[in-house]
Amino acid sequence: QLYREARECLTLLSQRLGSQKFFFGDSPASLDAFVFSHLAPLLKAKLPNGKLQQHLKSLQNLCNYCTSILSLYFPWDGGESCLLPHPVGLGEGEEDPHKRRNQLLSVLVGLVAMLGYAFLSGIVSIQRGGVGPAGRQPIAMEEEEEEE
Repeated sequence: QLYREARECLTLLSQRLGSQKFFFGDSPASLDAFVFSHLAPLLKAKLPNGKLQQHLKSLQNLCNYCTSILSLYFPWDGGESCLLPHPVGLGEGEEDPHKRRNQLLSVLVGLVAMLGYAFLSGIVSIQRGGVGPAGRQPIAMEEEEEEE
């Protein structure tokens, strides 16, 4: 039911936009910002279930609307999402040429963050000094045991 209502909403938006560039003529209004903020992620994101995304891509005027706003206000992002759902010629493992590097960097950043938190919160500490294998603390513990 949720998908049906969302599809109906997209269809109604498409009918309202018609062949106009923006919902209220040739210049954007706050409604355009609101609608774009909901349509652009739906159009650009990789979703596990693409039913709604495919319906949006079938509504050419909404697709062109998003592409126009993307190219006008976000030129570095482009607006090619309406043309092809997936890049042609890329295999399953070739989606992102830097995928392995990004994964490794993410793991390293996570590790550094966890270690930093452990040090700063006092969970882990580094003791400096000339404490040998028979360090001071075990001796102190033995002395305490003898006193009892």
